[in-house]
Amino acid sequence: MSLHADLEVFQQKYKKKIEEIMTGYVDEKSLPSTIRESMMYSLKAGGKRIRPILLLAVIEGYGKDPVLGMRTAAALEMIHTYSLIHDDLPSMDDDDLRRGKPTNHKVFGEAMAILAGDGLLTLSFQILTEDPLLLNEQKVNLVALLAKCAGAEGMVGGQVADIEGEDKTLTVEELESIHVRKTGRLLVFSALAGAIISGATQKEQTQLENYAYHIGLAFQIQDDILDIEGDEELIGKPVGSDESKKKSTYPGLLTMAGAKDKLHYHLDEALQSLNGLEMDVSLLKQISHLIVNRNH
Repeated sequence: MSLHADLEVFQQKYKKKIEEIMTGYVDEKSLPSTIRESMMYSLKAGGKRIRPILLLAVIEGYGKDPVLGMRTAAALEMIHTYSLIHDDLPSMDDDDLRRGKPTNHKVFGEAMAILAGDGLLTLSFQILTEDPLLLNEQKVNLVALLAKCAGAEGMVGGQVADIEGEDKTLTVEELESIHVRKTGRLLVFSALAGAIISGATQKEQTQLENYAYHIGLAFQIQDDILDIEGDEELIGKPVGSDESKKKSTYPGLLTMAGAKDKLHYHLDEALQSLNGLEMDVSLLKQISHLIVNRNH
């Protein structure tokens, strides 16, 4: 049995369900056909679905039914998908490929890509608030947390700092500050949302937040490493794109060996954060190793 056997089974079980919920929700709404097509294009483009899988893995770890978190997981992945559509725009990263396919604006044009992103962002809050399986108090807490993690305090603010950091040599601390917000905050939402839905204590929520903080940084460091050492076919976009855009990266600031040391430091810290939790942490440990060892 491989290291990720249990996680692979869990992913296979829930990844397709999350995708069915997202596309089914878009399908059942009365939308103009072009924006529906544009939204669906990016929702169906594949991806690891690490954020929703982490959310559901926390619920599973607490011995609850992951079905309780399915709509929240779908909302989270809709927000992640919208952010990718907008990240790829000519005014941002100007990317032609995403997951080996033409980016949304290359297929539907810039205006429709912006609107598809807007549509997914707003629909994510709708799907969450209409969840029949959650208590109203849980919904309010989840909406507030998602808005904070995805908005200007979180992911959007990280993207702002990322744009402003181009053509500059950042310190490691400045680079971490960008990635804690741009990549990390949605992973923090994943872990905390799973905890909120499971009824975890405040102390356990703090531990899970710390775990997610470290895997978020590990995720980004591995991204930077793959941008240099990765296989273009596997990662679905040209390698070396960060360097061509003159972005500060962990290998650029720390050397490749230093970046890999930092990667394993954050992995160790993430695993340490799981100690003493009143839950089965085996899936969370496997997700940590998956992030560090992934090749795309």
